[in-house]
Amino acid sequence: MASNKEVKNREIINIALDETKSTVKKTTDEAVREIPRFTKAVNEYQQETIQATKDIADSFLDSQKEVIHSMQSLWVPYIENVQNSYLSYWGSPQRLTENYARAVSNITDSTIVATRLANNELFATMDAWKNSIQHTRDNAKEFSRLNANVANTFENAARDNLRDFSTREVQTHSGRQ
Repeated sequence: MASNKEVKNREIINIALDETKSTVKKTTDEAVREIPRFTKAVNEYQQETIQATKDIADSFLDSQKEVIHSMQSLWVPYIENVQNSYLSYWGSPQRLTENYARAVSNITDSTIVATRLANNELFATMDAWKNSIQHTRDNAKEFSRLNANVANTFENAARDNLRDFSTREVQTHSGRQ
């Protein structure tokens, strides 16, 4: 039979643990409510990164177009004269401009692909984290179950020892009389 003090102690412990459980629930509920905000932030980050990449490429290409047009209008007549005299087709300003435009296009495409790969890596890391959290949850439940089983085993062993001790004490005292 549990004494009044033991019952009171159990009630106090249960109240404290229930309050802690309630606090954990409030905290996790609050975290769940924050998910849309975080999802929105990640989505905005991705959109801003892609848009920034596009804007950078557009600005660069527009400036390069101006530079090329300026250079061509100034130098093409002279270079064509020299080319016609000394250089092959590969050295023509038009061919150089086309090759340069392809290189810039390739760099822009590579930048967008790199952004996409970084985003894919981010999502893969998030998936790995999700799996890690699931395993941690499962392991924590298993450790909690194990801990409770050990405590119950200890309690039962202590109870059996006390019962055996009490029985011996009764036998020892009754044998002396």
